[in-house]
Amino acid sequence: MNASAERLRQSLVDASNEAEALRLNAGTSGNISVRLDAGMLITPTGAPPKSLRPELIVSMDFDGAWSGEVTPSSEWALHASIYKARPEVQAIVHAHPDHCVALSCARESLPAFHYMIAGFGGDDIRCSKYAAFGSPELADATVEAIEGRTACLLANHGMVAVGTSVAEAFGRTLKLETLARQYILCRSFAQPVVLTPDDLVEVKERYKTYGRQAVRAS
Repeated sequence: MNASAERLRQSLVDASNEAEALRLNAGTSGNISVRLDAGMLITPTGAPPKSLRPELIVSMDFDGAWSGEVTPSSEWALHASIYKARPEVQAIVHAHPDHCVALSCARESLPAFHYMIAGFGGDDIRCSKYAAFGSPELADATVEAIEGRTACLLANHGMVAVGTSVAEAFGRTLKLETLARQYILCRSFAQPVVLTPDDLVEVKERYKTYGRQAVRAS
């Protein structure tokens, strides 16, 4: 196992433990993957995060062939379908955080009640069509819901976030759960005021330079 692959395996172990610590997942729910060469590394099925070790992370291709000591996540096809549809995606987090799940069970998308929704690539966070977990239909529904976005909700299920690294996908997962919680909190006493298309045009323009440090001439 080369050093790069070992680091990626460890990043999945670390992210799985952090997801449970932050209550983004509980027990064996959820799964995380990272692109590697022409395939991916993915967390195994049915393994509690505390029992994960780098050698238990499963190496597999996008057609389902895998190698390792344990079976890959039952949602491997969801991950593979996103990687095939989105070449820029390098990592995927699928999780079941409470507030995202609550919205997904109402089959509601998350509208632009807060400017940070635009940071996920569009004017909302879509909720997918319903399909059974681990099914090809769920993989297809997820690719459709996340098109042009970096996250989506999965109907009666949970959420998915993507990124250029495990850290970025994980950060978007945490941000989405925070927004879902804030939206539900606002809904508990008032109807949230959704930003207009013109508001979002300005926000998206500002996001082009958001978070970038200015480089000063020496």
